Amino acid sequence: MKIAVEFPSVVYREGPEGAARLARAIEDIGYDQLDVFDHVVMGHPTDGRPAGPYPPKMPILEALVTLAYCAAVTRRIGLGTEVLVLPQRHPTLVAKQIATLDTLSGGRVRLGVGVGWQESEYDALGVDFHERGARMDEAIALLRRYWTEDPVDAAGPHYPMKAIAMEPKPPQGGRLPIWIGGASPAALRRAGRLGDGWLAVRAAADLEQARRDIAAVKRHAEEAGRDPESIGFQSQAAPPPRSDDQSAKRFWAEPAAVAAVAAELRDAGFGWVAVNATGMFQAGARSLDALIDALGAHHDAIRREVGASRREVG
Repeated sequence: MKIAVEFPSVVYREGPEGAARLARAIEDIGYDQLDVFDHVVMGHPTDGRPAGPYPPKMPILEALVTLAYCAAVTRRIGLGTEVLVLPQRHPTLVAKQIATLDTLSGGRVRLGVGVGWQESEYDALGVDFHERGARMDEAIALLRRYWTEDPVDAAGPHYPMKAIAMEPKPPQGGRLPIWIGGASPAALRRAGRLGDGWLAVRAAADLEQARRDIAAVKRHAEEAGRDPESIGFQSQAAPPPRSDDQSAKRFWAEPAAVAAVAAELRDAGFGWVAVNATGMFQAGARSLDALIDALGAHHDAIRREVGASRREVG
């Protein structure tokens, strides 16, 4: 089983060198993947807009810039998003950004994408929230064409273009993995038809449902003429705790409990588990040294429970 870390935006408080030190430590500990969470903006609650699951002023570093910074100070670890809200961005720019990141990191990128949930964020970026599913499918196809074809022509309807070149291609080319996040029927269908993997968040809370979801992804892959065994599966051990959820905070302070969940996810069919460094921060690892120690303890506990793993790009 492989282990990913969701890189915590809260590390910005430690300054540039603190962020670099944390990225290097995650690699040195032995994690397989460094993933970054994504939101561009958060909406304050207003009349007609209820409060979201996160505080609107929660600090969130821009995902792709953060990954580029981490790429510059690491050499081995995989780099990805978990997940990038793809439909609220233009895929031409995303294709260029990811190709550049893959080039300068030596082919270490895995792109995780989702449709998101926050209509106010789409509004702020000038994109129709209600078109996000159709835009997602069109954008995924266009990304792969940019990474493999020249020239690129596309009929649209959302992203029409004619005779466009984009260089350099990423080192992974069309093999650059695109993993799909979300648990809706549409997300599971998209993961099977278009994705290289599925990124789950709350699978550990209902393992029987997680098994059904994995089976659904594989079924959709077969229906699309794809090899279902080629698709990867990752779940967070648990989402980051709410500020008032003391039980969820205690979970991220107990490496043995996290390791036990990782073993359950493995038995349910997941080849990857993700740990949440923000959860560890909320659980009491408030200094950079304490956070690095906590990440080391969680990694070691999971490795003891599920066995060693060597990262494989893609």
